[in-house]
Amino acid sequence: MKHSDDVDESRRQLLIQALAAGFFSAGFPVVNSYAASIFSKKPTKLPPGQSIYRIAGQVTVNGKDATLETIVKPGDTIQTSKDGEIIFVVNGNNSMILGSNSHLVIETQQSKVEKDKKKKLPQPEHLVSSVITGLNLLAGRLLSVSRDTPMRINTATAVLGIRGTGFYIESDPELTYFCTCYGITDVASISNPASKETIESKHHDHPVYIVKDTLGNNIRKAPFINHTDQELSLIELLVGREPPYVFPADNYGPLRRNY
Repeated sequence: MKHSDDVDESRRQLLIQALAAGFFSAGFPVVNSYAASIFSKKPTKLPPGQSIYRIAGQVTVNGKDATLETIVKPGDTIQTSKDGEIIFVVNGNNSMILGSNSHLVIETQQSKVEKDKKKKLPQPEHLVSSVITGLNLLAGRLLSVSRDTPMRINTATAVLGIRGTGFYIESDPELTYFCTCYGITDVASISNPASKETIESKHHDHPVYIVKDTLGNNIRKAPFINHTDQELSLIELLVGREPPYVFPADNYGPLRRNY
């Protein structure tokens, strides 16, 4: 017998597959029913004034329980429990899925200034606190898409330069997994600054691990794991875009490729 959580996850995956297949535009009533029961509404670009699309389990924003009415802003801190997940948009352009047991800080120029004050560094004359300058993924899993939004991602073992792209990342104290789903990223090891590379990817072409050890070769080839094209399609839809590639009509399951 399946537990209710297993059933809900199966229905969620069915909806994501249906999104990729374009069933909503075709008006499939069964899929629209799934959308109503799982996501409350079919996926479209979120309206102004709304930033959270879906919450599962316990999620907090700045230490307060999040609801569908919560606005996620640059500078906020988001945490999820072991059964938590949140799908949200920031500034109408950056769309994300934050998985369970995750801790994410959305950095701005303002938050950078606060850090620089502590270091007694020179301060800029004008602050732009509404622009995302970086993400600190202290723990957990994040899938994100943006366009024309360069930023820096920090984990315990890596610094990642994002030039406006789609990416998936898992952060652990000893290891970072990073996939450039599409676009260009700069990857560097924290423990070994000489270990760095620029990745240009059209379709999950070069996932990597960034390890903590100091033996050299800190950036290592990795398999494609734990995220799907369908999820990328979903979060692109929430900001009114589509991924820069076409899904095969007969392949809606998780992508698995050998590297």
